[in-house]
Order: sequence, then C-alpha cells, then structure tokens
Amino acid sequence: MKPGLVASLVVAVFVCPVARGVDIPKITEVDLVQRTQELYDAVGPGNQAPWKKYVADDAMFFDEKGRAMDKAALMEDLQPLPAGYSGTIRVVHPKSLLAANVAILSYDCDEVETVFGRELHARYHSTDTWLYRNQAWQIVASQTLRYYEDPAVGEVREALLNDYVGAYELAPGNVVTVTRQGGELYAERNLGKPYQLLPESPDLFFRAGVEGRRLFHRDAAGHVDMMIDRRNNEDLLWKKIR
Repeated sequence: MKPGLVASLVVAVFVCPVARGVDIPKITEVDLVQRTQELYDAVGPGNQAPWKKYVADDAMFFDEKGRAMDKAALMEDLQPLPAGYSGTIRVVHPKSLLAANVAILSYDCDEVETVFGRELHARYHSTDTWLYRNQAWQIVASQTLRYYEDPAVGEVREALLNDYVGAYELAPGNVVTVTRQGGELYAERNLGKPYQLLPESPDLFFRAGVEGRRLFHRDAAGHVDMMIDRRNNEDLLWKKIR
C-alpha cells in the first residue's frame, strides 16, 4: 500500500465520523433555521448562552463590517443593546446544503432596530457552515454581507441643475457628458447608455442601485469645475472641459 494512501485513510478514520462508523444525528434545514433564529433572538438582550452552545471554539466569523473574529472576540462583541434601543432580526429565505457531517445554511436577515422610538431597517445575507463533531452540530465558519440600499432622494433647486450640465474628462478620450431633461440630470460616458443622476443633496448625486456618489466640486468663485466619482472613499476626478 502506498504511503499517501495510508495517510489518507488515517485522516478519514480520525477526522470524519462517517468513516469511523459513527451514527450522526440527522439535521434538517428546519433545525438549522430554528437554531439560527435562536441565535439572533439572543442578540438584543446580549444573551451569550446559545452562541456558546452553537458556535465551535475554533470558529471563524466574518461580519458585515469586515471584521474577522474568533469565538472569544464574538462573545466580547455580543452585549445587550443600550437603553433606548431595541430590535429584532428575522431569518428569511433560507437555502441549505446537507452532506454527511457538514451542513451549510445561507439566508437573509431582516433587521428592525428601534432607536428612541425611531424605526430603522437593514438587510443582510449570511452563510453559516455547521460541522458535526464531538457529539454536536456547531457553526465553524460564518460570513455576513450587508445588502446595499440607495440613500433617500433629496431635493435640488432647479436653478442649480444647469450648473452641473457639461462635459467632464477623466483622461483623453474618456468623457462623461451631463445633460438636463426637465428637472432631471442624466450622465452618458462617451457614447454609452445614459443613466440618471439622483440628488441626495445640492452638489451630491448617486446612481440607483450603484454604490458610490457623484460630487460636483465648485471653485472659489462658486462655479462647478469638476465631478468627483467617489467609490469606497476613493476618488476619480473628472475635470470639466466645457
């Protein structure tokens, strides 16, 4: 028998319960959703008990803020909401993949947070990997992403709209033309398809469904001389050429 094959059999026997002939308690999507909802119901009051139960000691958590946390950091982060704050998180739209001693649950989280009477909403998508070992199903890895939401559309006086009309150049031959159609602004890159620029506030616009902002910069005299394409706090500067 080849040494590599021997090593593989050793790993299979000692790591995989199925290979060792161990009976694994069946887990279903319903079970996973119920346990996951139990975890989120514990977030508001800062109840760590279900998290300690269902999260493996060597688990890896990656949250919507971009933080990478081990179990200790996760427990430290799980604290009761401050006075005046309350909220709920509902697990919705679950999808699962179940195989042997591994279960993957992917789902949306609908969050409603109340801050001194003001109701706020957010949506997230999470994927958890559950592993059966040591006689228990536990989460060994989790990643959460936040769904992008457009800002509220603001108002800009129509008298200002003509200030933004013109051509803006990033590099030779790369031009965005901003035009006005009634009380709306549209931008077109070279000969591409026009898209609407929605106002967030005077001089600040955005595209529906697209992260980032378009900020119109004014010179010392108050004239628009540049369009700033701001993406994730980094800027592309389009100089107004006409």
